[in-house]
Amino acid sequence: MTPKWWHDAVVYQVYPRSFCDSNNDGMGDLQGIISKLDYIKKLGVNVVWLSPVYRSPMDDNGYDISDYQDIAAEFGSMEDMQQLLAEAKQRDIRIIMDLVVNHTSDEHPWFIESRKSKDNPYRDYYIWRQPNEDGSVPDDQGSVFGGGAWEFDDTTGEYYYHIFSKRQPDLNWENPKIQEEVHKMMNWWIDQGIGGFRLDVIDLIGKEIDKKITGNGPRLHPLLQEMNKATFGDKDLLTVGETWDATPETAKLYSNPARNEFSMVFQFEHISLTWKQGDKWNPIALDLPKFKNALTKWQIELADEGWNSLFWNNHDLPRAVSKFGDDGQYRVESAKMLATTLHMMKGTPYVYQGEEIGMTNVAFDSIDDYRDIETLNFYKERTENGVAPETMLAAVHENSRDNGRTPMQWNNNKNAGFSEQQPWLQVNPNYPEINVDAALEDQNSIFYHYQKLIQLRKSLSVIVHGAFEPVFEDHEQVFGYLRSDSQHRLFVLNNFTGEEVTVSMPEPLQTEHAECIICNYESHQQLSSTLTLKPFESFAVLI
Repeated sequence: MTPKWWHDAVVYQVYPRSFCDSNNDGMGDLQGIISKLDYIKKLGVNVVWLSPVYRSPMDDNGYDISDYQDIAAEFGSMEDMQQLLAEAKQRDIRIIMDLVVNHTSDEHPWFIESRKSKDNPYRDYYIWRQPNEDGSVPDDQGSVFGGGAWEFDDTTGEYYYHIFSKRQPDLNWENPKIQEEVHKMMNWWIDQGIGGFRLDVIDLIGKEIDKKITGNGPRLHPLLQEMNKATFGDKDLLTVGETWDATPETAKLYSNPARNEFSMVFQFEHISLTWKQGDKWNPIALDLPKFKNALTKWQIELADEGWNSLFWNNHDLPRAVSKFGDDGQYRVESAKMLATTLHMMKGTPYVYQGEEIGMTNVAFDSIDDYRDIETLNFYKERTENGVAPETMLAAVHENSRDNGRTPMQWNNNKNAGFSEQQPWLQVNPNYPEINVDAALEDQNSIFYHYQKLIQLRKSLSVIVHGAFEPVFEDHEQVFGYLRSDSQHRLFVLNNFTGEEVTVSMPEPLQTEHAECIICNYESHQQLSSTLTLKPFESFAVLI
């Protein structure tokens, strides 16, 4: 595979409304991000993925766009955006824009026109259907956010389709004009100097509504290839598609360079393993062998025919250390272990804001303290259908999207230094102990562990391009693997439990001369026939 600049890149995701508030209105903004670019640079990342900052009524925190070529007033202005791009470039940081083209806001001018009449020129920009003869909804398709996917519109007496909120009507990608409009807009952003796109729920644009096909529709890949050709294909940009239902086979369709689609995709198989029968509101414990099997499968399957994105959490998911580690006694150790596990694999790692200091889930006392539309909708729906409020609140504590959206914890001052005013969402109460200032003062902090992992990726090609081989595949407590190329063999071992674990080392891995490149306890200089790992111990050695 031809080396690309993003093969050894590390991406830092910023959720703007929760990152840093520069004007003290309780909401993060672009100037706040600009003020923290030196911090991001210190971590060592060279790409920032910016969650949506476009003009929006904020029904879904900016994932409902009303103007693709303007900035939401609460985040700043287009001048602020241009300053962010310029200041980031000075620090060799590229900005990846989060782009939502499956749907718009119901306040987008296209939709305002579309709903005016059945013969409006913009009518076919969206998906409209007549009611059934009895006046009922066209079919029984559901919304990801709860309830049905069809919303009746009084003006024309028809229903429009929305996979997400009723204020997020789906665009009709069967209409060539939509393709032209989106491509034109993407090229406009490319001309602004961005480093690429993260494409939200992009696997839904090939949908065939009347056949009830939403993800991975037959038109999906032709549409993506047309997008590639018309916009970023001949530019050296990073593109990542959010694809919830991707398998390794379909991921190759998206990310094999020969197919001219994306650089990589986000896949969520390892994430959904902690959801009972795919239901995030019915959380179950992590089954480590299944978890390892999923991660290993993606490493091996995409070895030569695509590229992996590596992540534990993002703005839609709970905090990594709370989900896969221990956010209590062993918070620091388990956060470092998770970081090592991920960053030593093949692919492009993504760090979600606050992950690098071990920020945790939040457990608000009342559902009234939550702001996420999905959380609120499902809490209402499930409790009205008989789920006990305390059961549902426990699920919210575990998996609500607001876990990852509490304000960034900069210091131990009021509101964690995020804002002098009451933030849009409450700060996690543990900010006096867990914050950036404390992390930067402690040379053994999670932050410096991440910094070292990022430096290692840039200096050791075996981490970027080496082959992947699982070790201890069936072990219930540890995750081990080998990375190798013509120059190096790198062995990585991670204890995923809060207990001491003794393992018998395979003979080919036993050595008296191991060079430990990173660890979260003391360094290992040799690998004997048996190894005893401390709770959440993790290390990587060259052998």
